[in-house]
Amino acid sequence: MRAIGITTLLLFTLPAVAIAQQPPPPPDPNDIAEATRQIKAAYTKYEYRIPMRDGKRLFTSVYVPKDASKQYPMLLSRTPYSVGPYGTDKYPDKLRPGLHFSNAGYIFVYQDVRGRWMSEGDYVNMRPHNPKKGPKEIDESSDTYDTIDWLLKNVKGHNSRVGMWGISYPGFYTVAGMIEAHPALVAVSPQAPVTDWFTGDDFHHNGALFLPHCFNFIANFGKPRPSPTTKAQYLKFDHGTPDGYKFFLEMGPLANADKKYFKGDVAFWNEVMTHGTYDDYWKARNIRQHIKDIRPAVMSVGGWFDAENLFGAVETFKKVDETGWPKGGLHLVMGPWSHGAWSKSDGDKLGDVSFNAKTTEFYRDQIELPFFEHHLKDPEGEFHHPRAWVFETGTNIWRKFETWPPKDAKTTEFYFHPEGKVYTFAPSKWPSGMTPEPAYFDEFVSDPAKPVPYINKTGIGMLAEYMTADQRHAATRPDVLVYQTDVLEDDTTITGPLDVELSVSTTGTDADWIVKVIDVYPDDHADPDPNPAGVKMGAYQQLVRGEVMRGKFRNGLDKPEPFEPGRVAKVKWTMPDTCHTFRAGHRIMIQVQSTWFPLVDRNPQAFLDIYAAKPEDFKKQTHRVYRGPDAASKVTVRVLMPQ
Repeated sequence: MRAIGITTLLLFTLPAVAIAQQPPPPPDPNDIAEATRQIKAAYTKYEYRIPMRDGKRLFTSVYVPKDASKQYPMLLSRTPYSVGPYGTDKYPDKLRPGLHFSNAGYIFVYQDVRGRWMSEGDYVNMRPHNPKKGPKEIDESSDTYDTIDWLLKNVKGHNSRVGMWGISYPGFYTVAGMIEAHPALVAVSPQAPVTDWFTGDDFHHNGALFLPHCFNFIANFGKPRPSPTTKAQYLKFDHGTPDGYKFFLEMGPLANADKKYFKGDVAFWNEVMTHGTYDDYWKARNIRQHIKDIRPAVMSVGGWFDAENLFGAVETFKKVDETGWPKGGLHLVMGPWSHGAWSKSDGDKLGDVSFNAKTTEFYRDQIELPFFEHHLKDPEGEFHHPRAWVFETGTNIWRKFETWPPKDAKTTEFYFHPEGKVYTFAPSKWPSGMTPEPAYFDEFVSDPAKPVPYINKTGIGMLAEYMTADQRHAATRPDVLVYQTDVLEDDTTITGPLDVELSVSTTGTDADWIVKVIDVYPDDHADPDPNPAGVKMGAYQQLVRGEVMRGKFRNGLDKPEPFEPGRVAKVKWTMPDTCHTFRAGHRIMIQVQSTWFPLVDRNPQAFLDIYAAKPEDFKKQTHRVYRGPDAASKVTVRVLMPQ
């Protein structure tokens, strides 16, 4: 196959930097003490219990610059993870989002959300939005509105403009805050926001449970808190082993999690286990349906390799875009980051893959700070952010686009062909009188007792680096199908979402289908320098995008239906967006499998409630992926054409 040639528009070239494979050293206690001292010298801390419309009070910490010669905008973040340290005489060593803000002049506001830590009220996970609230009824949007209204009336030194930001769960609260927003809230930045826990964020992807992430989050996130407290509400769960594959395989069916470990004491786990389809419980927690008529300027931020909330970052942007631009503008920022890495790392690498520059430095200085500076301090001044700032991996450059996905990207279909080949043309119809290929499918036996590992490393949780990890360990397994292009003659850049369409059959009545799009490096690709881990990058198979579809949900997440054994069925889904260039000399590989463990829980391969499955329900089944003229399989991408 000859690849479609691509000429990339270089807008911001990143210098090459040698990346060490060693973790950064722990912070020096003396540096932490000095940073805390500097914040104390520059800010006065206040603690408030802000009344909401139903009478409950939310604990809020406010840091006001001591320099009273000017007025400052407020920057608000609402969190379930604590605004500590508690006490007006106790200061943190940093004011987030970071030093680039604390040196620029802002009033920083942090709030424990309702029912967490020092705030009153009852906590509800992903509290559903109520668009028809009565005068005393609340949701997270009203709590944000009431908080801002109180702050404007009771905190001195502000300029009447408020911004809001948050990463992950605080990103959800940021999205809630921009819905039915207070007039003073003029700029928001939901970053890796949780938006839909059954479709694509955190705990489920297309109905399949992301087991270690869900289990570990729930096991460690918290327990019921009867009254406000400064003490951690976390459960101390000990897996007894660093090996997640071993732990979750030996745990057995999902029902054993409560029997063996939680003992009925973890209410949220049992809530998840009793809602195995996209029912009203999950639908109510899809905040995307309420994103409309947004007034504040919006900058949605995420990471291409965010194992938790890549979905939420892109889908929030798309939903705002779909329902009409806010007056202040709409922007998407996607970097080469794992979850929240833009706030806690240099963003120069992930796992074995280097991005050749400190990408977060560029983001913080050139994108994040200017966004808030403009909207909160100089709204009449010039502002030149594009609709989308995205980092193009492979070439490792920042790109600017005025639409996302780019409007000049061309839809291209990668079809599966015999002998593990991938071409951009469909399998041909059989000529008249010619006997068809004896078997126009590939098949494999999927054994739930021996699932395919999702990563070739040991870890107890969902290792963030799996999003770029080497897939050679999977390519050698008999239960993984491998298709690839010939060596690419030109750079090939794919942007936006990837659409999967498989023609499949199974001897069972259910199956998971996992598709991975992979960048195969040349055999002579250079190793990292220095290379203390001894990584071999020649023929490296870098995961670019992978996603699962639980087969019974192929026609709707809210209406599961079985496969008819042996009968061909279409399974379609959309994988999250990307922006990646497969360089000339590389290959594009597609892998298809049915287990991805323990990242995704095991499917018994029978049509039943998986959350109540018993050991005897898990059985081997034979799966077929068809690639013939009447039952083709393909991945559709959007290839960015030369400028």
